Amino acid sequence: MASQEAEQHWRIEDLDFSRIALDTVRPDENLFYLVTSASFIESGSDLYTQNLVDFFRGDDEVTDWLSNHWELEELQHGKALRAYVRHVWPEFEWDTAYQGFLTEYATYCKVELLAPTRALEMTARCVVETGTATYYRAMARSTSEPVLRDLATRIATDEVNHYKHFYRFFRRYREQERLSRFRVFGTIGRRTLELKSEDADCAIRHVVQARSPERANDAAYVQALSANMNSTIRTNLSAATTLKMLMRPLELPARLQTVIQYPIRQFMQHVFLR
Repeated sequence: MASQEAEQHWRIEDLDFSRIALDTVRPDENLFYLVTSASFIESGSDLYTQNLVDFFRGDDEVTDWLSNHWELEELQHGKALRAYVRHVWPEFEWDTAYQGFLTEYATYCKVELLAPTRALEMTARCVVETGTATYYRAMARSTSEPVLRDLATRIATDEVNHYKHFYRFFRRYREQERLSRFRVFGTIGRRTLELKSEDADCAIRHVVQARSPERANDAAYVQALSANMNSTIRTNLSAATTLKMLMRPLELPARLQTVIQYPIRQFMQHVFLR
């Protein structure tokens, strides 16, 4: 199963960068920041992987999948996005900017920041994968440029697949820990509020530092960039799909799910649509 999964996974060579509509995307600063910021965060995935491997050490099924599939695919996302940035905006010093980002980003990736139990950390992983799948689906919808649409769609599909793995691991650990829905809901709420966190802010700051160093200390300018990016995601996301993914770890009976769907949707909109 694992080898078959690896064989079927797409490769960067599957992307035809010669088809990029350069005249369309090169002038689009908002798209530049969306793609470049994502390339930084994805490229730093190995920092999180080691933390998760340490946290789940002793569970070979989880750690093997994290090391041999999840990390490799996340890093591939970073490489593919970086290749796109280099093709469209070759003047941008990606490596220099990324090193600055990585130095700061590493301070956010600590084992002690993970959830207190394995089941709750798997809950948190489901939320994170929901956020990334939502981001890339929205990115794909936001542009008519064919190569970026293809790339973002491929990444979104990977993130949904990652979600399915984390959800399966979550169910196993939930049974072991006899975890209550109340605790699961608390983790979903906290982790959802953290989706728009220091990770994205850190990436944007370092992209600005390299792209427009004279604006690096202009908080209003950086905030405006972030607002434009959020607006793009907000306009193009699928609220129903995102809500379904967020609610799934609660495993609510259909009747109860109908009752609480509205307040959860309002909460989700507060986070994703703000």
